[in-house]
Amino acid sequence: MRAAVVVGAGIGGLAAAGALARSGWKVTLLERDDRLRPGRAALVLWPNGVRALRALGLAAGLEGISTPVPPAGIRKPDGSWLVPPGVADIDTPPVVVHREDLHDAFIAGLGEQVDVRGGVAVQSARVHRDRPAVGDGRVTFEGDLVVAADGPDSAVRRRLSAASTFASAGFAAWRAVIPWYRAPELPSGLPAHGELLGAGHRFAYASLGERGSAGGSTRGGIYWVATVPGALRPEPPAGQLALLRRWFAGWHAPVAQLLAATEADDLVQEPVGELAPLPETFGPVAGSGGYALIGDAAHAMPHHLAQGASLALEDVATLQTVLAGGAVPAALAEYDRLRRPRILRVLQHSKKAASVLQQRNRFARVNPRTLERAAAAATEWAGPTG
Repeated sequence: MRAAVVVGAGIGGLAAAGALARSGWKVTLLERDDRLRPGRAALVLWPNGVRALRALGLAAGLEGISTPVPPAGIRKPDGSWLVPPGVADIDTPPVVVHREDLHDAFIAGLGEQVDVRGGVAVQSARVHRDRPAVGDGRVTFEGDLVVAADGPDSAVRRRLSAASTFASAGFAAWRAVIPWYRAPELPSGLPAHGELLGAGHRFAYASLGERGSAGGSTRGGIYWVATVPGALRPEPPAGQLALLRRWFAGWHAPVAQLLAATEADDLVQEPVGELAPLPETFGPVAGSGGYALIGDAAHAMPHHLAQGASLALEDVATLQTVLAGGAVPAALAEYDRLRRPRILRVLQHSKKAASVLQQRNRFARVNPRTLERAAAAATEWAGPTG
């Protein structure tokens, strides 16, 4: 039986561990935290991400835990339209899903072949006895394959591709889910999903399920994302929330209402940046096996197109497919061949979207075709064979 080590138990790591186990691999899953914890807030899965879930056999229950997000257009802070609704040319709408629900679905898909090790902070990556191996300074874990799913500051990638570094994109982002039991009623006439943009600031929101349908669960509610120019804030969450309320004061409904209903414990601040340059290969060979870099460990990029989770799932679906063909080194070469042009194309369109969404001029015109083309390019992935 072939053995794999997966580093990181986020969305990409859990999906990879489950996919490998279901394909007959013996898997060791390493997580820095003492136990597997779901990410907070929610995320958007675009049609390409849903296709990847289907390829991985994980989409069966998605309809029950997700909410479609139809095109809602983009408004200025005063409520007038920058981009009217309905301009996006996407056959299937994206869906928003609570990270806890997606985490539970992936945990259920791990099976019995996955050995989960918590409290392991990987520090090294090397060849050990002709096989790839990682270690935390105390224990060495080796296998035929090591999957690096340990995020933008990946310790594994730093060892394999020291020139690739994660740098800030020049803005900070926050996410939160306001549970239904204290979510505000949206003013009459406002859609359940929307986005507002002005002077480099961005605020988007989406309903997560229907009010009352979650039975009081914190997993249903209103999900929002806010982006502002600048660096990560050092203040505690209560101070960050106060700043957000000040920065977005006077914006059209429902921004003020949502921020007023948000509590400090709801808030998740996230680093936003880009990995540059990209690693020379997403599949470094090591001895008779090798490493696979997936998700943000391979190609972190700003969230202008909200593609982080979907691209990670694409990576895993592609990796699962190429590994079915035989030897690990050849499979990793094919993995890199399939993923690199795809990532470069999404990165190119993400930068084009950034030129629109990060404009500091309050009166700048937004070209809807730029955003439409970027969204179409990001979602065009048809499946794991390219």
